Amino acid sequence: EMESKVSEGGLNVTLTIRLLMHGKEVGSIIGKKGETVKKMREESGARINISEGNCPERIVTITGPTDAIFKAFAMIAYKFEEDITNSMSNSTATSKPPVTLRLVVPASQCGSLIGKGGSKIKEIRESTGAQVQVAGDMLPNSTERAVTISGTPDAIIQCVKQICVVMLESPPKGATIPYRPKPASTPVIFAGGQAYTIQGQYAIPHPDQLTKLHQLAMQQTPFTPLGQTTPAFPDHGDLDHGEGCGHSSKALITMFPCICPGLDASPPASTHELTIPNDLIGCIIGRQGTKINEIRQMSGAQIKIANATEGSSERQITITGTPANISLAQYLINARLTSEVTGMGAL
Repeated sequence: EMESKVSEGGLNVTLTIRLLMHGKEVGSIIGKKGETVKKMREESGARINISEGNCPERIVTITGPTDAIFKAFAMIAYKFEEDITNSMSNSTATSKPPVTLRLVVPASQCGSLIGKGGSKIKEIRESTGAQVQVAGDMLPNSTERAVTISGTPDAIIQCVKQICVVMLESPPKGATIPYRPKPASTPVIFAGGQAYTIQGQYAIPHPDQLTKLHQLAMQQTPFTPLGQTTPAFPDHGDLDHGEGCGHSSKALITMFPCICPGLDASPPASTHELTIPNDLIGCIIGRQGTKINEIRQMSGAQIKIANATEGSSERQITITGTPANISLAQYLINARLTSEVTGMGAL
């Protein structure tokens, strides 16, 4: 009965589905100047967010009432089919490969999706004609697994509907650590003379040589990585470009292994999203917003915290700024969370 309600869009529950895509697939969804994704958002009524761009893999988050999600999925599946058709017109291949989508599902829900002795997944395969595979291992640094669906667009849409039913019937148990694709190159941030690398959503103290490198940079020794002739570090005057940041004494340099000659002092702004459990949001906001304002000021990033949505145990945080601003804001947010979780108290 639940299924018929869902497929008719009568079950107006807000759901969030996460998809894992390669850069090329994301490019196809975004379209020229973002026109395709804009059209998808408008026509489906679903919210479609795409994680930031310096990763080989990206997470596409689709949120909305079930009927809006199915519309968005249909548009994505048909877009991918169109891409396959176009790529085949230039190739000699005769058999058409299926459309493939990868969902990211909390591991605690995968058991219900597979069913006793694989009964549920078998039923989904048989009734939709789509291929469905649940990865045996969790994705790195997360408690989520990839669920790969392939088939014709129609089979995929039917399959997603059935997966949504299962996800609604058996919500995730316990806290979910969402999968965050790793950047192609790991940025390094410096704070208080210590180097940190960003791994997933955590800042890990970095080996000594980088701290030494940072000291070299502070003395403004021209440091030329990988045989380049351009000094990798602009002088202090250029560093303080965080608007209203005013923390030049704490000059925070983000160093990417692929520093290009003539790199602009202000890289283009990008956006990053974090999901934080509701019960931990308070420690990030602080009394009357003191902590979040402090994080905004120190990182130079814009940070927006979404309102709590009914029935969701998580809140979305959107961080906008240069990659350096974003890295630092993430680090400061995680430092707050860590202090809360380990009971270290205020940092």
